Amino acid sequence: MTAPMSMSISTTAGSFGAYVATPAGAGPFPAILVIQEIYGVNAVMRGVADHMASLGYLAVCPDLFWRIEPAIDLTDQTDAGNTRAFELFGLFDVETGVEDIAATLETIRADPRCNGKVGAIGYCLGGLLAFLTATRTDVDASVGYYGVSIDSRLAEAAKLETPLMLHIAGADGFVDQAAQAAITAGLGAHPKVTLHTYPGRGHAFARVGGAHYDAADAALANQRTESFLAKALKA
Repeated sequence: MTAPMSMSISTTAGSFGAYVATPAGAGPFPAILVIQEIYGVNAVMRGVADHMASLGYLAVCPDLFWRIEPAIDLTDQTDAGNTRAFELFGLFDVETGVEDIAATLETIRADPRCNGKVGAIGYCLGGLLAFLTATRTDVDASVGYYGVSIDSRLAEAAKLETPLMLHIAGADGFVDQAAQAAITAGLGAHPKVTLHTYPGRGHAFARVGGAHYDAADAALANQRTESFLAKALKA
């Protein structure tokens, strides 16, 4: 099923859509940019957006694969879904992805439902993009869950001026121990960075229904995320 898109974002290369979940009430609201995994704007990402809206945020999940194929909506529950997701991951250009995120931030801030404060939360590929959103845009706060390849981009932290929280899966098959150690060494002392490691947890431990889902640590990570974002965006 194709995800409904209720916001259009314009760039010099074209326009793309985003799923929007709006809180109850008159607003305006602080906003959350939900940054997708490699499965597109799927049920899991829409569920994150819906949950953030229930907490009082205007939640927007942009279709970052639009330059490859618009409206991707895959599941990790099938071999075909996983195969296509990793194909898209290989085709995805991180640099233009961050540009599309910056365009989304600009669009969100111009939306009358937004009060001007915008945070970001991303997972897997989106975890890397949340880190780069923190270093390259004027987002107010960012959270990354088990972001891949952050260790190869640690020099970006020199540009970090807003709060960043990273959740690290201790037994992540895509972020090995050396990469985790590099992230801790490179970011652990940064005054804007908060790191949390979850020993024994595999990649995507917070993805509901996923193979490595752990309810207890997912709940802990989510509680930390919600407190962190509330402090940055609602204080």
